[in-house]
Amino acid sequence: MLLAVARGLTNTEIADALHISLSTVKTHLASLMAKLGARNRVEIAMWAYETRRILPGT
Repeated sequence: MLLAVARGLTNTEIADALHISLSTVKTHLASLMAKLGARNRVEIAMWAYETRRILPGT
């Protein structure tokens, strides 16, 4: 899911790619935002790159 967010996919695109419901995507994103203190998807992506959960160019 982190990679999908970092690539700029919409919630619907993420749900389709991962074969999960749109509601599940929204729940996971809300959980990530709460745990990270992120205010938006960009901050989630920045955290993923800064902590090397996602490597540049992937």
